[in-house]
Amino acid sequence: MGQPESVLILGGSGQAGSGAAALLRRWHPALPLTIAGRDIGRAQQVADGLGGATAATIDLRRGDLGLPADGAYSAVVAALWDDHLHGLRYAQHRGLPYLSVSSGLVDIAPEVVAGAQGASLAPILVASHFCAGTVVLAALHSARQFDRIDTIRVSAVLDELDTGGPAGTADLHRWSTATSAGLVRRDGVFTWVTGADTQADVRGGDGTALPGQSIAILDVPSLALTTGAPDVRFDFAVGTSAGRRHGGPPSFEVRIDLEGADRGGAPLRTSRLLVHPAGQRPLTATGIALGVERLLGLRGEPVTPGIHTPEALLDPAYAVDRMAESGAAFTVAPHDS
Repeated sequence: MGQPESVLILGGSGQAGSGAAALLRRWHPALPLTIAGRDIGRAQQVADGLGGATAATIDLRRGDLGLPADGAYSAVVAALWDDHLHGLRYAQHRGLPYLSVSSGLVDIAPEVVAGAQGASLAPILVASHFCAGTVVLAALHSARQFDRIDTIRVSAVLDELDTGGPAGTADLHRWSTATSAGLVRRDGVFTWVTGADTQADVRGGDGTALPGQSIAILDVPSLALTTGAPDVRFDFAVGTSAGRRHGGPPSFEVRIDLEGADRGGAPLRTSRLLVHPAGQRPLTATGIALGVERLLGLRGEPVTPGIHTPEALLDPAYAVDRMAESGAAFTVAPHDS
């Protein structure tokens, strides 16, 4: 197998893009990377820090992204919101794998339609889940000990000082503007909930409850359709994380509660905590890097053209190992009293 072309990371100088680039450099030292952004100075700084990387200026308003006509790439990563979908079209016209993380459930329709229209051209990984699919993969890792899962509840705390930089803040604002409703699966039916039905207490890593709510997020259909669980809910709170409450930096905290039956038919309930002391950035970066690695065939079988989601392509056990390498802890959580 010859040396691959460069991975084009749109928004590569932002928090998610630069973090993913650093992981790809660590995992695959010879893999060429192109850090693309609107500010060539910032992009060049990230590229210089990585080594073996180049910097490029992009213009997302242009179909050619403002890149040289002779540019050659192995994949396109949209680590930022691409409202014109020019990054996706650029990848499709060149038959390149594409990964996106910013569309979210409320903005996914144009991306899915565009992907379906060019489904035979190249694989598309829609990873606009919480932290680029790492939470879904952690939940599925816990789910493997079940024979049947009846209920999944994910409760996430995002520190108000850890929203992911300007791009992440803009994503949160755009999603909240699109809808204040939450999406749950209830008795096997995907249901929009509003008002008081969205409200929930979300417990952080130290057990402190924060006011939260159900949100419209891709994690719900991904978990529901993968496990068959008839009741799935994802609650989200923005506030002071346990890390900052105890005098440290903002931490990332997710609780995953599963209920069902074990392989002998006995009732089974598990509660796990996924915590990262450095916040959400390392796990989002891990999710992106895992997707790129898979799309390029650096791990696993070649990915077929069409639309994919993280849980359809990535091994949960391997993903959890990579999360742990980044500094995350995946531990047993106490049951609520």
